[in-house]
Amino acid sequence: MRQVIGIDEVGRGCLAGPVVVVAALVTGRVGDAALGPLRDSKKLTRLQREAWFDHLTKSPRVRFALARVYPRQIEKRNISRAANVAAQRAYERLAARERAGRRARVFLDGGLYIGSRSAQPAHAKTVIKGDEKIPAVAVASIIAKVSRDRFMARLGKKFPAYGFEIHKGYGTAAHRKAIRENGPTPAHRLTFLAQNVQ
Repeated sequence: MRQVIGIDEVGRGCLAGPVVVVAALVTGRVGDAALGPLRDSKKLTRLQREAWFDHLTKSPRVRFALARVYPRQIEKRNISRAANVAAQRAYERLAARERAGRRARVFLDGGLYIGSRSAQPAHAKTVIKGDEKIPAVAVASIIAKVSRDRFMARLGKKFPAYGFEIHKGYGTAAHRKAIRENGPTPAHRLTFLAQNVQ
């Protein structure tokens, strides 16, 4: 089977927390009948994502690297550039560890590029709804989502007034209310708050 790297990100639209990007090298079939079909993380329940995450991260057919970009860098670069920087870091970390990763075809979910659109390598392709069309991108989306959710749950223990473990940094009514009442934390993206919290 041809080796494929899928790259996806999570956290782009959040008011708090990092953008997390995963590059996943998939070297064979990774399905499990007990888990149902492999799907984009957004189309799985939390329990389904957790089960898939455990399966994928233990599979000898999946190797992955993760990169995070935190709020200050997101504000410095803007969200799209920050996500692309994280995609480049994740890809380079994976390729440095895995010889096969240097030969693999690379697919990124729509809007995401390795470094930038103009600098993306010829063997990499950005695909609209790639997480629905390409299994390796779906793998990356699940690992990225669960990894970020767990990070935000830990952040929730550090800042208990904000409910990060519940909304994961997204702009829910409860999250915006907590920001109005308590002010922002160092985990918040201040430029996002100016646009989304009244």
